Amino acid sequence: MKKRLYLLLVGVMSLFLFVACGDNSTKTDAKKGPKDTIVVAQGADAKSLDPHGTNDQPSSRISAQIYDRLVEQDNDMKIVPGLAESWEQVDPKTVVFHLRKGVKFHNGEPLKASDVKFSLERMKNSPKVSYIIGAVDTIDVIDDNTVKITTTEPFGPLLNHLAHNAASILNEKAVKEAGESYGQHPVGTGPYKFVAWQSGDRVEMEANPDYFLGETPIKNLTFRAITEDSNRTIALETGEIDIAYDIQGLDKDRLKASENIKFIEEPSLGIGYLGFNTRKKPFDNPKVREAIAYAINADDIIDAAYKGSATKANSLIGPKVFGHSDKPQFHEYNIEKAKQLLAEAGYPNGFKTKIWINDNPVRRDIAVILQDQLKQVGIDASVETLEWGAYLEGTARGDHDMFILGWVTVTGDADYGLYPLLHPSSFGGAGNRAFYENPKVTELLEKARTSVDQNERKELYEQIQIIAQQDLPYYVLCFQSQNAAMQKDVQNFNLRPAGHHKLYGVEFKEEK
Repeated sequence: MKKRLYLLLVGVMSLFLFVACGDNSTKTDAKKGPKDTIVVAQGADAKSLDPHGTNDQPSSRISAQIYDRLVEQDNDMKIVPGLAESWEQVDPKTVVFHLRKGVKFHNGEPLKASDVKFSLERMKNSPKVSYIIGAVDTIDVIDDNTVKITTTEPFGPLLNHLAHNAASILNEKAVKEAGESYGQHPVGTGPYKFVAWQSGDRVEMEANPDYFLGETPIKNLTFRAITEDSNRTIALETGEIDIAYDIQGLDKDRLKASENIKFIEEPSLGIGYLGFNTRKKPFDNPKVREAIAYAINADDIIDAAYKGSATKANSLIGPKVFGHSDKPQFHEYNIEKAKQLLAEAGYPNGFKTKIWINDNPVRRDIAVILQDQLKQVGIDASVETLEWGAYLEGTARGDHDMFILGWVTVTGDADYGLYPLLHPSSFGGAGNRAFYENPKVTELLEKARTSVDQNERKELYEQIQIIAQQDLPYYVLCFQSQNAAMQKDVQNFNLRPAGHHKLYGVEFKEEK
């Protein structure tokens, strides 16, 4: 009797274990099924998904998935068709664009030339981004599929500026219906449609089944805002996210060494620089600025502050920017040369000054290194940290001595990198916080901007870069790199030089 009871109990337990194991097996198989959501993390949330309402990178990285532009730039910064399938330069001031037919906005509305006119005129009226197409005079609708853009004068970099994220094409009906809340309810023609936004946490999107280039492989896309670098790293290691942008410091070394993570790093379109207020003594003296350039060991800054994610620079624009030249001089570290120039400038014993920074860990590290290096030639530089808004306002007014900042030539054209930083019309907040003015440079900038001969523009920009490296209103600390780390099964992801990485075409596929 006991034996039969025992066998009965064993049978029941076996059945229970079989069912339990079978249930667990089903869950495992389900978990291993095709993933339909890609999660991307960056260091900050978007400010707005209205491309005319902001020009910050976290916002642009998200809106780049939602919108398209008349023309686009590929991974090599070459202009390729976007919503315009073709275009022709009618005369030095006029370009006619022919739109793709059958393109639909996410709300079902057809793309029309009137939407292009509405979008670009709205951009021109936005104080945030109007400067990008300031050269545009009129936008005329020829018919539903044809638009004519006329500039006030010949404007060589027009196509590059129209590829800027701020030149995204919006649906007129959607913008007018949403009113002031449009930035929270974006409607584009892009590969992903906006779904929801949990402020400070995430933006959710879904694939656009009617995308004119074909539906993207992954159905859902989520952008997470994870401010702490280490938390992004942990989220990647635990599988909580699929791609993490902008890995820094020791986290970068950790992920590069991981067998379970793919890490990619490439040159960007950005620079880091030390700026001088050329309106203030002693920085109004070119010899003082040159002395500081020779007193700086850029290799130390690249190794310690950028952790190797940068290269030495000789220009305000990097090698990936159209118009970059290798001819401008590098200022190699030379303490004796720096002391000699300071003495010639009338400061044999150096002087006291201030370096302004905002609350940015990399810039804080740079400032500490600079402080030590300048001390070697007698320059006593204190470091002042300002809140970001106060920092921008103060440098725009010219309250500073020296300051550490960066610039990204988003369009990939030298005009966007050199004109704002060197032209007197850009004094202050528009970019020229050094308050630099050289009549020869001004003349060359204006000539290059109004030329439509690309070879001529390259020659003019080369001259500008050579002079700027001699005058040194800015000491360019480095050409910056950018990076991303991702799960091994993420395929077809590429870094875009401007930092607005596209998720279209990205898919999950195990490496062989």
